Amino acid sequence: MENVYTPVGWKNHLFRFNVYYNGMIMANPVPEPDVIALAPWQGLGAQLSIMPSEKGEDPDRWRGGTYQMSADNGRRWTYHGLLDRPTPVIWTEWRQSFRSAVGFILRQDVFAHVSGGREIETGIEPLYAWVRLSIREVNPLMTPDPCVILVRINKPHIFPEMYQQRNCALRRTDALYPRSLRLGPAEARDGADVSTFVIEPDGKVRLAVLDGNATATELRPPKDGGQDWNLLITLPATKGSYVDLVVPMLPAEAATLLKETKLGREAALAECDAYWSKMPPTAARIDTPEPYVNEYLRRNAQYGELIAQRMPDGRYTNLTGSLVYARMWATPTTMFDTMLLDTMGLHEAVARYLETYRAAQGTVKPPGPAYDLHPGYFGGPKALAAIDWLSDHGAIMHAAAHHVLVTDDREFIAKWTEPLVKACEFIRHARSLTNHDGVRGVLAPAVATDQFVPTQAVWNIGWHYLGLASTVRLLERLDHPRAAEFAREADDYREVFVRALREAAEKTPTWRDSRGREQHMVPTSLSAGGDLFHGFYLDTGPLFLVYAGLLPADDPLMESALAFFREGPNHLVFDPHGHFEQPPVLIHELSSCEPPASFNIFHSHQLGDRQRFFEGMYSMLTGAHSQQTYIASETRGGVAGIAGHIGIYAVRLCVVDDLVEPDALHLLRLAPKAWLKSDRQTKFENVPTVFGPVTVRFDLQDGGSTLAVEYQDKFHHSPRQVHLHLPPLPGITRVIVNGKTIERQAGEVVDLPQP
Repeated sequence: MENVYTPVGWKNHLFRFNVYYNGMIMANPVPEPDVIALAPWQGLGAQLSIMPSEKGEDPDRWRGGTYQMSADNGRRWTYHGLLDRPTPVIWTEWRQSFRSAVGFILRQDVFAHVSGGREIETGIEPLYAWVRLSIREVNPLMTPDPCVILVRINKPHIFPEMYQQRNCALRRTDALYPRSLRLGPAEARDGADVSTFVIEPDGKVRLAVLDGNATATELRPPKDGGQDWNLLITLPATKGSYVDLVVPMLPAEAATLLKETKLGREAALAECDAYWSKMPPTAARIDTPEPYVNEYLRRNAQYGELIAQRMPDGRYTNLTGSLVYARMWATPTTMFDTMLLDTMGLHEAVARYLETYRAAQGTVKPPGPAYDLHPGYFGGPKALAAIDWLSDHGAIMHAAAHHVLVTDDREFIAKWTEPLVKACEFIRHARSLTNHDGVRGVLAPAVATDQFVPTQAVWNIGWHYLGLASTVRLLERLDHPRAAEFAREADDYREVFVRALREAAEKTPTWRDSRGREQHMVPTSLSAGGDLFHGFYLDTGPLFLVYAGLLPADDPLMESALAFFREGPNHLVFDPHGHFEQPPVLIHELSSCEPPASFNIFHSHQLGDRQRFFEGMYSMLTGAHSQQTYIASETRGGVAGIAGHIGIYAVRLCVVDDLVEPDALHLLRLAPKAWLKSDRQTKFENVPTVFGPVTVRFDLQDGGSTLAVEYQDKFHHSPRQVHLHLPPLPGITRVIVNGKTIERQAGEVVDLPQP
């Protein structure tokens, strides 16, 4: 993954910093300029480009106008990663940079801090980025010249693209910081260990420089019509020498910033470590023999609450992205709630974020010409919503119902039961509409993707069925008097849709598979407007129907759809270096369009296809996410700053699976062989399920012939059966469960006794 940027900040803060792969730091409080709630902070952002400099010159001085950002060797990635500590600390290194940093490595470490390390109360508490610039290594045979560090100060002027090749472009003709700056000494102010402030005309401070080992600091204003304020810091090229910058998100009062700088970097970092170490008692704890998997889970759990905000009106929302898409987009954000936050046991956060949708129910018109306002319709409030998709309603329903199923939260049930009943009534109403040219008995045409074409898209239909089915399951658990009524509605919904889909599939273009059989393309819409060649055909098309529960993975239509993306004619013309909108294919079970939306993984999961499931899961962990900071990207090398969801859920399903069979729990059904070790126990502790949290720990004993399993549960609703699968590892002849030995062979299943 290229063009990576990664957020650092505080859970639910209104603002967050973003650190780009080349060390650039974006402090932009208004990443989405048309969000009305953020208007008071418009124009207060800064973009800091930090780099080693040849004789104090700007390495980009020869580039004008608009150009793509890259490292000084042309790469769209660099030496970049996260430190192994509770706080997200992003490091970047410059090694042998062009005509600078010759003979040494310049290192940057960035983390964000709120004074006192406390939970937010307002969401606009002062937020600071601590930036340490240090010499990490020096060639002992050389005597390098002093390191001149250039900190280029601009207004935010980088703009994104979903296209990898056009992403991270700098508009240098619109980069001038909007206010003049000057250097001012800070030593006289309460004796703080600060040498220099960069000060704005009203006396507020844009950043502070804490000397450390720096020998000189100079601020050069723009010249000859230039756009850059250049802060130059000279550092001896000796191992361990350093200088610290403290960057407030908003220009700060001098006295306030002094309190932060007087605290010092180590004390600030200690407060951050304490803050990020605190976990709620409901949190899942997963530890495998693969450090990459463990860190992937830990960091995405942090991103799930870091890419979120408390709005000025007091409501909370998670966001689609940390910088781009820093708005509510209900379908993907509720996927974060279900597959990331609830899966990792962060239930309090989910309840907080979903509340915004409950408050907005009935206030948003569904995005289709056949619809009017309906009191049961869920959608994102207009003050925050990015783009309205009809799928939002079903996705919100599913997230709320699923949250109750895994938590049995009585307070949440009391708030949400009637809104969910009204949501079911909307689906019944939407199915009854006849003022359209589509198929009767399914949802009337509406917008399903950002192509903005109203269609009877399987994406909308699938999400509404999933939301309805999950709500019915909840109502049945609650013995609600209308449970049977809506169960009949769901059954009829599925029957009408599947019949219509099979009829529509007889009219689509045909292709021949690798065995010479003629296949019809599976429709992505029951009405006009479904594009069978756009990338969204894979990501929001028929492959979604297995996860939605409308068709099983072994249905001929689903087998055909999956084969089309694995081996179909799109592969004949596919350009692996091309853009995301070309006719889509699966590459190592990962979507060529939007890798995090590879719903095909649920086909392999349901079928128990271990090879394809692992190919998809590990591809998602390492291809849809940065291998350096674990952040996800929307498209291949396109928009970054997005938390994960399907990949996290897939890791959990390997060991704790309440999805493949509705009333049963399956353990170790798809556990990778890499997690079966004799010298290390794999632990899935306090993992939420729709029955209640469970703990599973396992390892190999007796030279690999025995699978030892520790299992505990805290069910609030017991499953019909708990199945323990012995992984297909040759040599296993027995399993020990909580000290009891059972003779079984690899690949067999043990039914655990239930009270």
